[in-house]
Amino acid sequence: MADGSYLAIDWGTTNRRIYLMDRAGTALEAERDDRGVLMLSVDDYPTEIDRLRARFGAIPIIAAGMVGSTRGWRDIPYVEAPAGIETLARAVICMPAADVWIVPGVSIVAPGRADVMRGEEVQVLGAARAGLAPADARFCQPGTHNKWIRVAGARIVDFSTAMTGELFALLRDHSVLAEMMRGPVTDGPAFRDGVEAGRGGGLLTALFGVRAGVLLGRLDRADAAAFASGLLIGADVAAQLAPGDVIHVLSGGTLGTLYTSAIELLGGVAVPVDAEAAFLAGIHLVKEMLDA
Repeated sequence: MADGSYLAIDWGTTNRRIYLMDRAGTALEAERDDRGVLMLSVDDYPTEIDRLRARFGAIPIIAAGMVGSTRGWRDIPYVEAPAGIETLARAVICMPAADVWIVPGVSIVAPGRADVMRGEEVQVLGAARAGLAPADARFCQPGTHNKWIRVAGARIVDFSTAMTGELFALLRDHSVLAEMMRGPVTDGPAFRDGVEAGRGGGLLTALFGVRAGVLLGRLDRADAAAFASGLLIGADVAAQLAPGDVIHVLSGGTLGTLYTSAIELLGGVAVPVDAEAAFLAGIHLVKEMLDA
């Protein structure tokens, strides 16, 4: 095992990504497991930290994401937007007994609305500060709770969250559509037809139309999940996008592909950004500021 300077952890709800970092901010080793915050109680964290140090050595740890939430180890107060990397670094909280630093999330509090994020801020600000995206840019971070984020001067100035992924999971597992939602979701004709249908509004009616379409032979049962996903993602993207908008997509895998397709179908320009590289750049900048 390589000798590292510190551990950086992207500690999410269901998964955890662990990086052994050198002093220059390069990941020497990386691993992913299912020890997200839903798997742990508050009392489990010291044991988890001991296990990590037994594996990687007695080095400092800096963590971001849901570990700092009400569901995690300790509720770390949000910093309010506008927020840059320096804002995050000033608000990091140390768990002294464990030598673990936890990065705060970012909040929006405005008349008529409120919003929060944890973990996405490190990726977005890392991308903007490391040149993976412009300092003035719009981002889409697909996930269970999809984020749309605007950055100006490498600072998060506004964002909004759509429960697109969670709504799809609820429809697939607990709705009248559930029996029809077992097919694959890929970027094919059914998904793209759903995106086009979702751009026009009337989402709730269109979703019931998935069931009616299958029952009446207008929609192949195997395509129902892909079409419903297209409806949801199309409605999400259409609410955020104007023709010609450039959106930096911070995601890989199938979900990133689906959002990229929807953005381009609806007249935008999708620019992929390496989400892992963005996180590592952001977390290392925070660590450097803590050490300064």
